[in-house]
Amino acid sequence: MEVIKNQVDDLNIEVTINIKGEDYAEREKKRLAAYRRNADFKGFRKGMVPPQLVKKIYGDQALYEAINSIVSEELDKFIKDNDLHILGEPIPSESQKDNEWVDGNDFEFKFDLGLSPAIDLELTKDDKIPSYKITVTEAAKAKMKENIFRQYGQLEEGEAAGEDDYVVVDFKQGEKVVEGAYVAVNKVEGAAKDSFVGAKVDDKFEVDVNEAFTNETDRASMLKMKKEELAEMDPKWEATVVNVKTFVPATESQETYDKIFGKDAVKTPEEFDAKIAERLEAEYKQQTDYKLSQDLRKYLVEKAGVQVPEDFLKRWLYESNKEKLSKEEVDREFDSFLGDFRWQLVRGYLMKKLDLKVEDKDMLDAAKAYASYQYAMYGMGNVPEQFITDAAMNILKDERQIRNIEESVENEKVIAAVKEMVSLPSKRISEEKFRAL
Repeated sequence: MEVIKNQVDDLNIEVTINIKGEDYAEREKKRLAAYRRNADFKGFRKGMVPPQLVKKIYGDQALYEAINSIVSEELDKFIKDNDLHILGEPIPSESQKDNEWVDGNDFEFKFDLGLSPAIDLELTKDDKIPSYKITVTEAAKAKMKENIFRQYGQLEEGEAAGEDDYVVVDFKQGEKVVEGAYVAVNKVEGAAKDSFVGAKVDDKFEVDVNEAFTNETDRASMLKMKKEELAEMDPKWEATVVNVKTFVPATESQETYDKIFGKDAVKTPEEFDAKIAERLEAEYKQQTDYKLSQDLRKYLVEKAGVQVPEDFLKRWLYESNKEKLSKEEVDREFDSFLGDFRWQLVRGYLMKKLDLKVEDKDMLDAAKAYASYQYAMYGMGNVPEQFITDAAMNILKDERQIRNIEESVENEKVIAAVKEMVSLPSKRISEEKFRAL
């Protein structure tokens, strides 16, 4: 047996493994013996099947298993003996020739290995990354107030339907009647919208529901029928307006203050203005913190000058995912993957260099934060702590979620540590200019 190393370049190695018949003969023999012990053929007692018959039935499989185990062992030994830090897994070389799988033949296997680059990164206060602070303006406060007033607004009786209003409609088609269907005017499509805009109580008009409401799920819900019934239905209905609901934003008042902030937390327009400014500053800080973390990531990757075997990684990605991804999809997503992959290498280097550890408490805290976020997405605030903890524990039973959370914790730890090592000069900026960044 012979193992040959071909150092293609600093990040790529081709390994050739040459196997002769005598290298695998004993292992193949043991595989066949194992098959014979367990073989259950009609006319023969278990374990007493003639060796020739066993070889005829299982010979190809035993040959493949014997050679495959040798190749796997030799590859692992080569990687360990040469102290290689590889990326992904070895993949068959593009120069690999087909072997003739016949017992006694010699075999040649070629593999490509992509090597992890050496990273050397020193950080000092001479490394400067701007930390932005967005200026709170009167225009921004006015916009937030408008949004909040809309959030706490309500539907009231209206005269004629506007673009942002709702129309309560009875639909009729022969003997079939659908009563009290709510229609959001701004969701109506096509020429039918002209009938709804300006509509008043008792107005009647014909509507082609297929053209006016193209979303099949919404259309079925509105007409109170199953989706499969829609195809058999005549799409033209007579609509009768029974009510018009106009959306009216909340007004600035003590009642509104109490709804937003709690009883008597805000009592004057000046206090309201200050609370709005606080909210804006909190939103801006969240956005600028995210921007800073992204800028630090980019800075660290660029300073580290991470070079990776791109052609190898692209091939490895495809070989590892070819049941799910085409080569075209891999090509399309590769640049995004490469950016994340380089950051993973730098992050891993810094975790080790700075002796950063992910503890069980870090994982639980991160899972709880994620659970709280999920509850908030469904409008559920102030969820009891035990509910949050139980949800977090369930999240941490999912292997995929565990890895995602672990990566998130590593990101936070590395970014937090780097912030202490570099300079972050504060830079005032307008919201418009920040958005442009």
